[in-house]
Amino acid sequence: MKRIRNIADIRLVMHRNKRPIYFVSGTNFNLMGIDEWVGNFKFINYIDPFDGRHPNVFAPSKIPHTRCKSIEGINNHLLQRKEVIDHIARRGGRPAAVFLMFDETTEELCKELGIEVWHPKAKLRQRCDNKMETVRIGNKAGVPSVPNTLGPARTYEELLCSARRGGLGTDLVVQTGFGDSGRTTFLIASEDDYNRHAAEISAEEEVKIMKRVNCRSATMEACTTASGTLVGPLMTEVVGKPELTPYKGGWAGNEIFAGAFSENVRAKTRDMAFRFGNQLRKEGYRGYFNLDFLIDENNEGYLGELNPRISGASSLMNQAAFAYADAPLFLFHLMEFSGIEYNIDVKELNDRWASEEFIDSWSQLILKSTEDLDGIVTHAPAAGIYRMAPDGSVSYDRFDYHRQAIESDEEALFVRFTGRGDSLKKGADLGALMMRGRVMDDEFELTERACNWITGIKRLYASKAVTEIQCDEAKEPIR
Repeated sequence: MKRIRNIADIRLVMHRNKRPIYFVSGTNFNLMGIDEWVGNFKFINYIDPFDGRHPNVFAPSKIPHTRCKSIEGINNHLLQRKEVIDHIARRGGRPAAVFLMFDETTEELCKELGIEVWHPKAKLRQRCDNKMETVRIGNKAGVPSVPNTLGPARTYEELLCSARRGGLGTDLVVQTGFGDSGRTTFLIASEDDYNRHAAEISAEEEVKIMKRVNCRSATMEACTTASGTLVGPLMTEVVGKPELTPYKGGWAGNEIFAGAFSENVRAKTRDMAFRFGNQLRKEGYRGYFNLDFLIDENNEGYLGELNPRISGASSLMNQAAFAYADAPLFLFHLMEFSGIEYNIDVKELNDRWASEEFIDSWSQLILKSTEDLDGIVTHAPAAGIYRMAPDGSVSYDRFDYHRQAIESDEEALFVRFTGRGDSLKKGADLGALMMRGRVMDDEFELTERACNWITGIKRLYASKAVTEIQCDEAKEPIR
């Protein structure tokens, strides 16, 4: 096929793909299901949530090694494992790889292995990922952030001085440049607040100082292509719920449904994402990205932050109704780097994807350990379909790895991240729950059903404190 001009062409080309494409990451969660759209698409993961039962997930055996401190570190570890190198070589072809996170070391390792990285350069992604740079790109695109100023805040007095110049008041939100917003966003209304976070804030040459607004969190995924920027539906975000995460402001899931916010808000944020994506293209960036928005009590939408990559919400986005009507958004990212010429009607797709009939109702929850623990998991729930009884209790029903296998509101798919023998500490990712319908009410509080699911899955975990295990080992006879 010389040139792709419509969705049918894209679907056919991706289905017939012969080139090995790998998603190298901690788990396959972010791109679940893409392997069923793209021929020769495989997952190389540090964790196998499915215990060897997923035909397209390859995870090397666990061996002792220096603990990886980041997703980039995990990927670099994987690319140096002999099992992984042999697996890629055995499958042959001209391999390409996509990542959730990667750095310049990843690029070098891929070059040594003859793997083409299907993303913009790490250096460019790093620049765009900086929260201060996001503000600047947004300003160029005419996409406003919450009223803010950028600069150092090495002392509380310097913070207040900058805030006064920007007309921001004294009830402030401060963000550092990189990292999970739940751990790098600080609410500062007094000098005591500042002092609690002074080490993190004062260490930065530049921070984002914002007026504090009462807002809801939303997110949108998009892909900037040679034909223009494709924009998905607006999703709500589950943020800072203590049942799910120990981090105030930490992301803990999403909902996708037709009535997320008002039509006016949805239209505004779609336009903001479209303009931001077109500006990213001018900056040299292309492909998939995610934008977080803040929606205030007056239904004004503000740019929150940019994730120049796939995100935790990608698993919902690429399995939404519009994806089955046309194609998953991530396929357009793959097309952008495949070298195949294409020309698609972006406006037609964006208009169709904005229609309520192309949006069904699904949710996902990310479960973290929220207790003060230092232990080892002795029992963990298997991945698969779980069922909730009328009394709210949860039990395993059957194995599956497809979200579409969920047959009713009483079922959910659990994707396990922490398994038997793994370390269990506060903040550890236990797994993801995917289910039909909403998990929050209109006030953005978790529903009773959601709380029952969270409690039900967490009850299936058991662990022993590290000190207990050390005592047990000490009692063992010398062999």
